[in-house]
Amino acid sequence: MDGDRKEKFYDIDGSILEGGGQILRISVALSALTGRPLRIHKIRAGRKAPGLSNQHMQGIELVSRLCSGKLEGCALRSEELSLVPGTIMGGEYIGDSITAGSVSLLAQVALPCALFADGPTTFHLRGGTNADFAPPIDYLQKVLLPLLKRFGVHAELSIMRRGYYPKGGGEVVLKVTPVKHLTPLELVERGDIAGVHIYSYVAGQLPNRMSEEMAKWAEDEITKELGPVKVSKVVKREPEAAAVGTGSGIL
Repeated sequence: MDGDRKEKFYDIDGSILEGGGQILRISVALSALTGRPLRIHKIRAGRKAPGLSNQHMQGIELVSRLCSGKLEGCALRSEELSLVPGTIMGGEYIGDSITAGSVSLLAQVALPCALFADGPTTFHLRGGTNADFAPPIDYLQKVLLPLLKRFGVHAELSIMRRGYYPKGGGEVVLKVTPVKHLTPLELVERGDIAGVHIYSYVAGQLPNRMSEEMAKWAEDEITKELGPVKVSKVVKREPEAAAVGTGSGIL
């Protein structure tokens, strides 16, 4: 990275759009990928509690370690920070939201960077696997990663343990193989629907019938929207050792 590039910061207003954590995650990831320093202010200004939460801090620190960066201002409730990135290095990393903060959002900020690391990367991500206002971990595993595979991305996600609000305690392992470039993909036609798969589950103190009711409701809505279509369902209770706390999910 030459001297001029080091000095020229991206200057990002974190209050634009919805003023939440998404612009923060995108900005940090792009800074690491481009090698261009970042300064972001008014972080999460559109939220009731502005500034960084534990989840945001852990995601940013994870990327900073991944890219051998120099990070300043990354503290609880901070509304401004800067990152001077270095080389993205493969290896083994831990990201722990400490609370029930979403492990999916930790993966969201780190995965793009790991794709262009100097070697394979393994992430151990801890926190909430099913959190409000974030994709459930099943979405990453069953929807996002299969789609990214069509771009040439090789990544594997294993759910070791689910974690629910308020304790968190979930853990996933994400393994990423770097690529030299991504393969263009053209998706302009939806194609015919071959079938719909419903996966519904409960854990902790919730009754078994709740997962059955969720699956039934989803099947009724799908049939109402799509007409006659093949629907397969998996309805289950998570084993006690496979989940922390009480919660549910459906995909």
